[in-house]
Amino acid sequence: MRLPIILSATLLLSLGLNLTAMSETPADKAQCQTQTNNNLNSRRLRFNKRLWEQANISNYRITVSNSCFCIQDARGPVVIEVRNGQTTSITSVATGKPVNPQFFQKYDTIPELFNVIQDAINRKASNLDVEYNAKLGYPTKINIDYNSQIADEEIFLTIENFQELKTRR
Repeated sequence: MRLPIILSATLLLSLGLNLTAMSETPADKAQCQTQTNNNLNSRRLRFNKRLWEQANISNYRITVSNSCFCIQDARGPVVIEVRNGQTTSITSVATGKPVNPQFFQKYDTIPELFNVIQDAINRKASNLDVEYNAKLGYPTKINIDYNSQIADEEIFLTIENFQELKTRR
């Protein structure tokens, strides 16, 4: 006679202890996961930004590709040359000709790329995946989906062929 009462009490107690976990909605779980990812992405960004700043490189060349639903000139790949921290040229890899700098103004220096990542963190993007160069800290891939419910607002950048340039005399 006591066994059914003990089993019932145990069952009710275990359900009561798990009530908060069972009542958590998918939206709550997603928000919690986004916050966890944002914290991790913020720490990774700070660490790699510090690596970049410690390298103290202000003259370099990179190749940037932008996988977007946009015109070909805005996709690249393009070679971006930076001197004294300022973009001096943006050239199409395919044609060797200059590209309208407005197409890449948000991505034309390493610090600007860090700003893109910080903006995604600030805006709580639904997906942010970044790969960094292990030695110098600059991003090599940036994949952002600001809102998983909206199509064609994603950003996917690839940064390749980093080359430090010698100071001109």
